[in-house]
Amino acid sequence: MSKSDQIVNRVAQSALVVFDLEDYYPENPILELDLADFLDQGFVLREKEFRKALEDFNWEVYNDSLVSVYCSTDAIIPIWAKALLSSYLNAQCTHFVFGSKTALISSYYNNILIRINFEEYREKAVILKGCSKKEVPESAYIHAMAKLQEVAKKIMYGEACSAVPLYKRK
Repeated sequence: MSKSDQIVNRVAQSALVVFDLEDYYPENPILELDLADFLDQGFVLREKEFRKALEDFNWEVYNDSLVSVYCSTDAIIPIWAKALLSSYLNAQCTHFVFGSKTALISSYYNNILIRINFEEYREKAVILKGCSKKEVPESAYIHAMAKLQEVAKKIMYGEACSAVPLYKRK
């Protein structure tokens, strides 16, 4: 086989660096907690009963997990009740939000991306990998783009074989 007949993997030989948000997807269990379960008939918050229900609940089920706290009814939950509930979750889970599972994952990524040192991408051509198999929120891509744009020479989105140019430092 002559040199001209050899198949060359130019992607592997390129200076492209891949930033894959899927690498940061939480490995911890993602659970939900319905506040309605702690309310009288799912709607009425009675302080004494609410405190007792929280105290008697087995919080260990949320150990080392990510928790989405929501209310399946239209009950009005005062801030003090959410703060009290937070005191129990803070002791058990890794991360939680009052909101949807989507809000939970977005918040989780926000916390992760703030702590990443993006210096390793300085003056490099970076591919912000797309087509993830996991539920990486759009907000994570937008946040990652902002952080990469501070340091990278060039940023593309997608896969190395079919990347869409996003940014090029002048």
